[in-house]
Amino acid sequence: MTSTLPITVLVQTKNEEVGIAACLEALAEFDEVIVVDSDSTDRTGEIAEQHGAHVINFTWDGKYPKKKQWQLENVPTRNPWILFLDADETPSEELKAELHGYALPANPAAAIDVDLDYVFAGKILRHGHRVTKRCVVHRDRVRFPEMDDLDAPGMGELEGHYQPRATGIVLKARGRITHNDLDPVSSWFARHNRYSDWEAHLRARTAVRADIAKQRTLKGRLFDKLPAKPVAFFVYCYVARGGFLDGRAGFDYAAALAMYYWQIGLKYRELRRSDSPVLK
Repeated sequence: MTSTLPITVLVQTKNEEVGIAACLEALAEFDEVIVVDSDSTDRTGEIAEQHGAHVINFTWDGKYPKKKQWQLENVPTRNPWILFLDADETPSEELKAELHGYALPANPAAAIDVDLDYVFAGKILRHGHRVTKRCVVHRDRVRFPEMDDLDAPGMGELEGHYQPRATGIVLKARGRITHNDLDPVSSWFARHNRYSDWEAHLRARTAVRADIAKQRTLKGRLFDKLPAKPVAFFVYCYVARGGFLDGRAGFDYAAALAMYYWQIGLKYRELRRSDSPVLK
């Protein structure tokens, strides 16, 4: 019999009745599962409780802390180690086995970074661009940054694409998390349209952009300064990283993300041309 993982999973939800059951069914080995719901109007909470999860509601007050840092500060957990998951994510068996091997909670590390296996257009992408999330954390050794973004459109209650800052060693897992959004692809475009609003507004603020750059890896800082970023990203994702090996889904994903970077640039240039208060 597999032993219980001494980790509390905090699952982030808002109207996730389509995928929440599959997410929770993959978490049986974890000691505690808490669904942190943002005022869902569908059956998310009901389904979560049917699967044995404790449900806590979060209503954002428009200030910091945002949702994940609020959980670290306000949600009691049986374990100091936390796994942040979205409702469309499931940890692989390899990752769960690896987490057993980390000898938690005695491990002195502050966090563990995990790569995602992204499902796009119905196919798991094995190549191309790889998203890494700092999603396994010791609650007393990390903190999400507070940025000057409360009036920026497109993100709201979530910390956005900021990784939590760690006080201590950050490990890198070999196992992965599968990210499988069951909503139609139109929702992906709608979501990234909002994200590009947020990214463009932050880019237009010199001080905020510099602060964000400090938190990125060297690769991230170099990418941020690249000219012709949409073209550069497509070549990197589809050619250099072998996205073409994933067939049509690999092309569609590379093209969609290149378009996302094009949107950010276009919206940023519009802000620069306008008399926007963002730049003041």
